[in-house]
Amino acid sequence: MEEILAVTIGYVVGSVPFAFLMAQRRGVDLRRVGSGNVGAANVLRTSGALIAMAAMCLDVAKGAVVVMVVQRLFSAPATPVAAGLAAVIGHAYPVWLGFHGGKGVATAAGAFMTLVPVAVAIAAAVFVLVTWVTRYVSVGSMSAAATLVAAAAASNVSPAVTVGTAVVGVIIVLRHRGNLGRLLAGTEHKVGERLQ
Repeated sequence: MEEILAVTIGYVVGSVPFAFLMAQRRGVDLRRVGSGNVGAANVLRTSGALIAMAAMCLDVAKGAVVVMVVQRLFSAPATPVAAGLAAVIGHAYPVWLGFHGGKGVATAAGAFMTLVPVAVAIAAAVFVLVTWVTRYVSVGSMSAAATLVAAAAASNVSPAVTVGTAVVGVIIVLRHRGNLGRLLAGTEHKVGERLQ
């Protein structure tokens, strides 16, 4: 019963589409512009850096809040991990938007920064470095996801956390399938490119 409640909390909080709502206030429907992704990267291209940063921070916060609340409510070590995963799934597949959400990178960072902070810090550094070098947010995101899995596996954390990062890594890569296709076709947008 605890797990069901924790997962429900995670999904509901994770499914709040902050990026979509913030862009919508500016008259932009993220589902119909840019990459069609309902996440901070598409907000950056369509609505500017300040709104994109705010959306990203809110997505990080909802993942972190879910895990911290569940840690206080329940004692089982795997329950916060399940709630964090549910938050990422809620972000990627929100029922309110017909299960068409974001990629889950920021929400995953927030969810796991409490559970395995050093691994998240390393993954964040890889994200910044790879994105800066390649100018592709998608490449930075997938590199960070892989780094999170590897860094968590190398850390002294519970098996539940290690498995949780692996599941999140798979979700993030799967959510980037369209980006991979555009990268291969040479049509992926780079950081700093505005939509015409």
